[in-house]
Amino acid sequence: MTNARITIDRDFTIGEVPRRLFGSFVEHMGRCVYTGIYEPGHPASDARGFRTDVLELVREMGPTVVRYPGGNFVSGYRWEDGVGPVADRPVRMDGAWHTIETNAFGLHEFIDWAREADVEVMEAINLGTRGVEEARSLVEYANHPNGTYWSDLRRRNGAEDPFGIKLWCLGNELDGPWQIGHKTAHEYGRLAQETAKAMKLVDPSIELVAVGSSNRGMPTFGTWEHTVLTHAYDEVDYISMHAYYRESDGDAASFLAEGVEMDAFIDGVIATIDAVKAAGKHTKQVDISFDEWNVWDFDRFNNEEEAAVAAAGWREHPRLIEDTYTVTDAVVVGTFLHSLLRHGDRVKIANQAQLVNVIAPIRSEEDGPAWRQASFWPFARMSRMARGQIMRLAVSSTQGATKQYGDVDEVDAVATWDEAGGRLALFVANRSLTSDATVDLDLHGLRATGVRSAEVLTIPDGGDRHTANTLESQDAVGLRRLDGVKLDAGTARLTLPALSWSAIEFEVARG
Repeated sequence: MTNARITIDRDFTIGEVPRRLFGSFVEHMGRCVYTGIYEPGHPASDARGFRTDVLELVREMGPTVVRYPGGNFVSGYRWEDGVGPVADRPVRMDGAWHTIETNAFGLHEFIDWAREADVEVMEAINLGTRGVEEARSLVEYANHPNGTYWSDLRRRNGAEDPFGIKLWCLGNELDGPWQIGHKTAHEYGRLAQETAKAMKLVDPSIELVAVGSSNRGMPTFGTWEHTVLTHAYDEVDYISMHAYYRESDGDAASFLAEGVEMDAFIDGVIATIDAVKAAGKHTKQVDISFDEWNVWDFDRFNNEEEAAVAAAGWREHPRLIEDTYTVTDAVVVGTFLHSLLRHGDRVKIANQAQLVNVIAPIRSEEDGPAWRQASFWPFARMSRMARGQIMRLAVSSTQGATKQYGDVDEVDAVATWDEAGGRLALFVANRSLTSDATVDLDLHGLRATGVRSAEVLTIPDGGDRHTANTLESQDAVGLRRLDGVKLDAGTARLTLPALSWSAIEFEVARG
């Protein structure tokens, strides 16, 4: 049996929940845009070609900000190709994903879609094949009211009012040799600095994200961040992080503990940022945009799928990395969200990659249905329930052995307290594959007076840890009521199934 004690003290908090932490990502890759969010002629599409069935699921999931249009795609993208009359837009070869891009969907369409989805836009610019001039032109086009060449072109293209985009990414993964326009840290740092200065001369209110390492395993990790920020610290507001995790060789225990690695990755980037801040005697604070994260079986993509796509020739929106997420994957996704939230004092933006079809919590079929993957549920509940202050928890748990990370707590948790609403939200994962967990919740300065809701995602009856939602079985994995939540003298005891993720909301009062 797994046992854990979680202690929460009203006066020990990390900071306010950053709402941009619950972000997503739409890239011109595979079927994310075409037959994902956009499919003219689909029975559920509106007059603009937006799939309303997908929009309904996006609203239910609750992302707050969506990064667009890439990703690797953006490093060879001409943003001008995606504006103006659709019939006049050029068809291009996209070298990033070896596909044909029709440009039928571009900036104006995405702005309209984002308004329908009620999400903030996070726009990425091309610093692979382009530079300062194209970046400042795009800011002028998007954000300047009128009276200049680019702002008046936007108005002629049908948008009288500026888009008002606040968040901008200064390129994508330019530390990676696979990236179109790959650069050294010095090359990118100087380009990012000068591009940022030019963009803020057009609109001083914008917030800018510098490119960090593509993953923690990059040979330049750490030195890349240090060099880039040494150049551009005063001009940028965030530096990015990207990370994807997978189960290797059937080692489920290590996979379930990958949140430990994410915690260490974040802590390392924070240390580097603060070292540059101290050395440069800077007064402002640069924070983190973790703008790509997810579970992804990238070995299968690198070894099989990428070669198959190349062999098939240049095509429009082929199927790419349409991973099917299991119960195990969903529990891991829940722990990643825990990691991001408990670092919410420094991780201010995060984007799960991607939103639809491409390693996504939402799947859709051309001329067919849309449905929720298992990984949809932790995101949807945390986006809705995490409000107010992030609590600084003390967790004592039975530990389990892993090959990759040694002994790791089998119970992982994070909590938020919404004082105005009198609500304490607890999100907790039982990473044990075999043991149920008894969890005692010890409250200091707070008193639980009731349970508003208690739900659990775990192995369904008749299933196993590989059970997933598919086209044929779209609701195999979901949330169900969590029984066994007991209140006693203002504290609580929970009984959690093996391999599970739970969201519990308590009514609380000071006491």
